[in-house]
Amino acid sequence: MQTTQTTSVKPLVIICALFFIFGFVTWANGTLIPFFKLSFGLSDIQAFLVTFSSYMAYFFLALPSSWILKKTGFKNGIILGLIILGIGSLIFIPAAKTKTFELFLTGIFVQGAALALLQTAVNPYLTIIGPIESAAKRISIAGICNKFAGMTVPFIMGTLFLANASAVEAKIKGAASKIEHDALLNDVLARVNTPYIVLAVIFCLFAIVVKYTHLPEVNAEDDIVDDDHGVAVKRTSIFQFPHLFLGAFCIFVYVAAEVMAGDIIGVYAKELGISPDISKYFTSLTLTSMLVGYLIGVFTIPKYLSAQLALRICAILGVLFSIAAYLTSGYTSVVFIALLGLANSLMWPAIFPLGISHLGKFTKTGSAIMIMGIAGGAIWPLLYAFIKDHLHLDFQLSYFITVLPCYLYIMFFAIKGHKVGLHLK
Repeated sequence: MQTTQTTSVKPLVIICALFFIFGFVTWANGTLIPFFKLSFGLSDIQAFLVTFSSYMAYFFLALPSSWILKKTGFKNGIILGLIILGIGSLIFIPAAKTKTFELFLTGIFVQGAALALLQTAVNPYLTIIGPIESAAKRISIAGICNKFAGMTVPFIMGTLFLANASAVEAKIKGAASKIEHDALLNDVLARVNTPYIVLAVIFCLFAIVVKYTHLPEVNAEDDIVDDDHGVAVKRTSIFQFPHLFLGAFCIFVYVAAEVMAGDIIGVYAKELGISPDISKYFTSLTLTSMLVGYLIGVFTIPKYLSAQLALRICAILGVLFSIAAYLTSGYTSVVFIALLGLANSLMWPAIFPLGISHLGKFTKTGSAIMIMGIAGGAIWPLLYAFIKDHLHLDFQLSYFITVLPCYLYIMFFAIKGHKVGLHLK
């Protein structure tokens, strides 16, 4: 793989701005879950279709995104993705007017499709724009922007969407007539209009900025992997890289664990009897933990920690915090869920470079396969809700048996999975 010896600053700034956008749009879903439960009186499984619609878009559109990028190039692919992101945001307006939950989900899916295209473009670019040894550091820097955006979401979107949530929920449930119920629902859903119009404008303006910014194309070349006997091995098929598919599944379970800690923490807190007026801010606690982890990564990788060692440490923390959250209650349990953000922080920066390493000319396709793993965020909340509601298990036990296997598999990938098929010592 051809990489530059030093990292170009301007492309890094643009990519960090894009990661801020990714974070804002993605973590806004954490606010939309209780907002739609408030507006439409949804069950947990119905409300978690918000994350399902967003993250499943990655599964269906990551590989087509790779094909689009081959046709358009990196820069034009970003511009196209930003425009689609703006279109997805505007779909919220007719959805609110018609009070149609399915149309909201359509808008979220379109946003997810745009993010699939953007993520497929920028993640490999961020990996190969500088020395591969410091790829985790660059991804950590971008991750700081991503999580900082997520930290602002509850205070911006949460304040707009969930103001006086308890009182509004009581009014909607206690409406004396359908006319009064619909009037209250119209008032609540109208809260999305201005924020999502503003977001659509921002996305389109940033597309213009990207158009007039020089972003060099970085091309991957054939890689040669030496086996244990020093014999050069040429790969002719993407299926000759088992570590890639193990890495994609690692992304799957990592994103699943991240969504469970970030988007679901508010629902988890409500199960503990904590008011939604307070719990709407808990996503920021998780993201603050992630931000701390990213800062640690910036200063320690690769000087003091390898990506593999950082991933092992994070997996161990994930196991320990999951156990602690299960064994405690109240705000203490919520704090341990939030601390899972620290455990999750360096996982993407470590997993992604390890998964696409040594792919050479297959890097773009391999990156798309890795991006498909983001679909884990679609499946796991529904799995948690199914276990809790249909198997009638305690919600803390349901959460524990849902997230623990994720961290155990991540540990396997950190120790052995990233080397499978590469003949690395």
